[in-house]
Amino acid sequence: MVFVIAGERSGVGKTTVTLALLASLCRQGKRVQSFKVGPDYIDPMFHQYVTGLPCRNLDPVLTSESYIQECFAQHFQKADCAVVEGVMGLFDGINLNIGDTSQNIPNYFGSTAHIARLLNLPVILVMDCSRLSGSAAAIALGYSTLDPRINIAGLVLNRVGSSRHLELLKTSLEPLNLPILGVLQRENDITIPDRHLGLIPTDELPELDAVISKLADLGDSCFNWELLKEGRRQEAEGRSQQNTSISPNSDQNLPSKTRIAVARDRAFNFYYQDNLDLLQKLGAELVFWSPLNNQDLPPNIQGMYFGGGFPEMFAEELSKNTSVLTAIKSAILSGMPTIAECGGLMYLCDKVIDFTDTAYPMVGVLPTTAIMDQRLTLGYRQATTLGNSFLFDAETTVYGHEFHRSRLISHPEPALFHTSRVDTEEFTGNEGYNLLPNLHASYIHLHWGATPQIPQVFMESCLNWH
Repeated sequence: MVFVIAGERSGVGKTTVTLALLASLCRQGKRVQSFKVGPDYIDPMFHQYVTGLPCRNLDPVLTSESYIQECFAQHFQKADCAVVEGVMGLFDGINLNIGDTSQNIPNYFGSTAHIARLLNLPVILVMDCSRLSGSAAAIALGYSTLDPRINIAGLVLNRVGSSRHLELLKTSLEPLNLPILGVLQRENDITIPDRHLGLIPTDELPELDAVISKLADLGDSCFNWELLKEGRRQEAEGRSQQNTSISPNSDQNLPSKTRIAVARDRAFNFYYQDNLDLLQKLGAELVFWSPLNNQDLPPNIQGMYFGGGFPEMFAEELSKNTSVLTAIKSAILSGMPTIAECGGLMYLCDKVIDFTDTAYPMVGVLPTTAIMDQRLTLGYRQATTLGNSFLFDAETTVYGHEFHRSRLISHPEPALFHTSRVDTEEFTGNEGYNLLPNLHASYIHLHWGATPQIPQVFMESCLNWH
């Protein structure tokens, strides 16, 4: 069984439907591999919490179309079934004006429709019916016919108000011959709390087990499992795709047991599993540790990796752990290779000022302060290095993603990247610090799937440092 869960727009309940399906399938004893379209970190945390398997991001902007196919094939091969959660609305992506435009069909690169088309997978369309009855048919007809290359396998009707409301919806949809694969009532709406960057991560939700149990009950009772299981006809096609290894192509036999400290706790938890896998395939021993709770760096490490997360929510705790702040600063200034993205960059600043305008001292390697702001910085970025750096030669272009509500009070000098929007090439600023020969510090999140030279250079630098 393999499906893409898409929405007719953002906020229709894709994540609730996806988690309910995952929880119910796992309750049935299935080994379920989940995927998430786009650059998101938090939804995959919930997927992994339910399935016990790392969720894989499918983002052709950050990687490539061929990488998406290889990644999906490799991980689907090991599972009984797969569920792909989409991003925003079905056709919401970026218009790069590439690919086949001969059929006068909008080409939204990186959208859920793009991924479904690329992997030849059936789509379940989730509709928010809270303010619809007869008009539901017009929406479903538009989505099912806009691009004939997309196979809409059926509908999930969410936030249905009553049995009378459901009858009106069914009557409206009947001429379309689109199966109704699930019905969720308004009172079934299960809320997961959120904040300024989306859902609150799993590590901060002590009652999550109870929520997942309710979602499994919802999945058991609200989906038409007989119709869903007919989707097995698509499974052979999905499994038949090339199973090319996505290991990095390295011409060096790097020694094993290269210890890299990876900060992972409530403050730092934004990592693409594929990035961690690439490091391990190159011989890294990943040592997960907590800047919140540990009193010192792990012993005998040769490199550090600070992902994104929510350091602003735990700024007081982080600032009080002075022994760790001192150890990190000393390690970086002594030349230890270090990667810090977004929240990791904030942590390496002199200070972080939170939403209450309270300033907290941080590591102090970067001569600036990160201050929280209501303005959201969001989008794909084309980033070109302004000079030789720790990980890149000058004038190297990579593609990444920004998603943060903080800003630096001073412009980085020397800056790491010249950045622009991927779709319009509009200049968005000079970004990141190229201050030390062993430090990569940037707001740009990078997925290394299509650029394995990044972890290779990082690993080689770690091996050469003592």
